[in-house]
Amino acid sequence: MKKLPVILFAASMLLGAATASYGQDAAASGSMDSVATEEVSTTTTTSTPADNPMQGTTDDGTPLHEQIKTKFIEGGPMFMGVILLLLILGLAIAIERIIYLNLASTNSDKLLRRVDKALSEGGVESAKEVCRNSRGPVASIFYQGLDRSQGGIEEVEKAVTAYGSVQMQQLESGLTWISLFIALAPMFGFMGTVLGMISAFDAIEIAGDIAPSLVAGGIKIALITTVFGLIVAAILQVFYNYILNKIDSIVMSMEDASISLIDLLVHHNLNR
Repeated sequence: MKKLPVILFAASMLLGAATASYGQDAAASGSMDSVATEEVSTTTTTSTPADNPMQGTTDDGTPLHEQIKTKFIEGGPMFMGVILLLLILGLAIAIERIIYLNLASTNSDKLLRRVDKALSEGGVESAKEVCRNSRGPVASIFYQGLDRSQGGIEEVEKAVTAYGSVQMQQLESGLTWISLFIALAPMFGFMGTVLGMISAFDAIEIAGDIAPSLVAGGIKIALITTVFGLIVAAILQVFYNYILNKIDSIVMSMEDASISLIDLLVHHNLNR
């Protein structure tokens, strides 16, 4: 429950920024469309080259991020809104996990030296106090092992193994939601594609003619939702892989530190 406020705060910040940007761009798009309509009615039609989406700006100097936001609005509020929500929630959970994992990363060698010094000078209780005042899963595992040191090395090993599994589950918390959003974003994009194609064929059926102007709108929406669904999935996949790599690094550190703790207890003859 401690991570819920962080997730809600990150999600609210991202949602607020997206909503403000969406509203501004929608108003701007409406005004631009009205101006364009007036210009077309008063001027003759001329052919202009199509904008290249791979360029940083359009022919009229529009930045790439403005093009992306405009296309997002053109995709429609239904599926694009769901895809945006998936992106916001996924990023919120990813940010919370990254913050948590960075706080969980500690210098295991330094902590081990402090525990060794405490064992030499003040015994088990002094070493437990050092672990109690240190953050991170390694310190928690050390504390559990030292707390059961009076039962012998076997008890220490059992405690370290059991509590290590608990810490690993805490590190991996929230990853299932990110993986779910990675899977759902393209699905909603493809669903928008299917519905857009259905809309295009309905227009053809009603008109009884295959005119490009009839099917262009539906096909355009279909392609836009697919593209944005794939973009969201790709962004979340990058964060997901980074978090997995961070977890693997912390788990390896936990395993090495646990072995070193047991060796340290044997060295101080705490087993009996």
